[in-house]
Amino acid sequence: MAATPRHLQLSRWEQLKTERSSWLSHWQELSTYIQPRMGRFLVTDRNRGERRHNNIYDSTATRAHRILGAGMLSGATSPARPWLRMTTADPDLAKHHSARAWLDDVGKLILEVFSRSNTYRAFQMMYEELGLFGTGASLVMPSFATVQHHHPMTAGQYALATDWDGRVNTFYREFQMQVAPLVAEFGLENCTLGTQGLYQRGSLDQWITIYHAIEPRSDRDPSRRDALNMAYRSCYFEAGSTPNKYLRESGMREFRVLAPRWHVTANDTYGASPAMEALGDVKQLQHEQLRKAQAIDYQTKPPIALPTSAKGQEVNMMPGGVSYYDTTGGVPGGARSLFDARLDLNYLLQDIQDVRGRINSAFFADLFMMISQLDTTGRTATEIAERHEEKLLMLGPVLERLHNEMLEPQIALTFSDLLEAGALPPPPPEMDKQPIRVEFVSMLAQAQRAVGTAAVDRFVSNLGVVAQFKPDVLDKFNGDKWVDAYSDSLGVDPDLIVADKEVALIRQQRAEAQQRAEQAAQMEQMAGAANKLGNAPTQAGGSNALTDIMNMFSGYNSPSAESY
Repeated sequence: MAATPRHLQLSRWEQLKTERSSWLSHWQELSTYIQPRMGRFLVTDRNRGERRHNNIYDSTATRAHRILGAGMLSGATSPARPWLRMTTADPDLAKHHSARAWLDDVGKLILEVFSRSNTYRAFQMMYEELGLFGTGASLVMPSFATVQHHHPMTAGQYALATDWDGRVNTFYREFQMQVAPLVAEFGLENCTLGTQGLYQRGSLDQWITIYHAIEPRSDRDPSRRDALNMAYRSCYFEAGSTPNKYLRESGMREFRVLAPRWHVTANDTYGASPAMEALGDVKQLQHEQLRKAQAIDYQTKPPIALPTSAKGQEVNMMPGGVSYYDTTGGVPGGARSLFDARLDLNYLLQDIQDVRGRINSAFFADLFMMISQLDTTGRTATEIAERHEEKLLMLGPVLERLHNEMLEPQIALTFSDLLEAGALPPPPPEMDKQPIRVEFVSMLAQAQRAVGTAAVDRFVSNLGVVAQFKPDVLDKFNGDKWVDAYSDSLGVDPDLIVADKEVALIRQQRAEAQQRAEQAAQMEQMAGAANKLGNAPTQAGGSNALTDIMNMFSGYNSPSAESY
């Protein structure tokens, strides 16, 4: 039988699992020692409620990992404040009021979609996946109620492949669904005969294994716009189904899977994580805590030696307890410790604190908790700010990768879904065929950009010092450019900055008002001078200095000063 696409997809799924296999043991170890409830390494790993934290004696790494996830969510994509801004590549076009208003409305609409859907919950899970396993994944599907809905994955549930440029463009997964939601999603007629029989017998909670493949479609006609000729193929099918039978075969215009990586080396498909760097310290910490507990047990309840006559007798080991037994041969004897268990734990406790510090640093917990944990006694605000900037520099490459592999694709998918639903406001004529660009204005993104403001602050401060004894140095300072550059670095709302045209109008009005004030002052001065001349008599005939001056300029046919 000729190979069908479904056979090819099953074959590729096995190949992708083989490619992923070298990561599984590492992921399992990370899950065991840090987050035992994360990761699914068997298709049947679901709804397992047994105890899984048996290898964790110290939860420092678990809490540090949670802090990393929460800190990334609030710092990079906070639900409580805007973290993106829509703009254009043309700075002059972005200054048009109509274009800026439309871009602002689009940005607010996108954030509203994120708030109404489960986007932020999915982000939280992906940040934790990135911190633990180095790779996250979430399938973003259109939704009638909330525009879009995320289906976040955990490590072991999926396999990825990349294109020539290292971008993830292929997503395969194996998972299980119960009969009832399976039939509701795909329809009874598309299910296998076995599933149909389970549904008809009322076995609605039986689990069925499903495969899902999303990959570029090479055998398509770009001139056609139907689902089977879109850029990406999306196929669902049951395990063991007939060769050509799909639960659903459709297409996608864009790759609708977010697959960010924390750090990627060379052409690796999967990423490295902070937890991988901290795993040695985590295992050392668990070992030291176990040994510390054993040492405390030896001191509080050491092994004891009893005379043979006490064998078979009840011995009261409680504090203050009394036991009676006969000595052998009349020779007095008693209970004693088998060995001296006086252990000094101070060195062990100091090393435990050192290991905890390394773990918190690996998960950037010291960065996200810096203000609350930093001893500010005797420290200046400048020193605290410099320490903050120094730590933020460590997150720079991570933020850039997250912007490229997670946030920008998420925004593009949301824009496309809003456009498809006809929910976007009509653009102004200025935006016709103009590319749209996204600027990130989250706390972490702005903190990264604000690192450069330190040099500007020093420049302005030193300029002010020099201007005190050499004022003409201020002629080299462009105040308007400083306002624009500084506000952009700090992420100030553009509505708070007056446009250049409005500034020019304000300055013109101020100059005209100042000119009118100067003219009024001159007229008032001239009127005062005339008043003084009029009150200065020059001869007995009633003349004064003012009339004498006016007579000097009177012509033959001009009236005299007295006539005036």
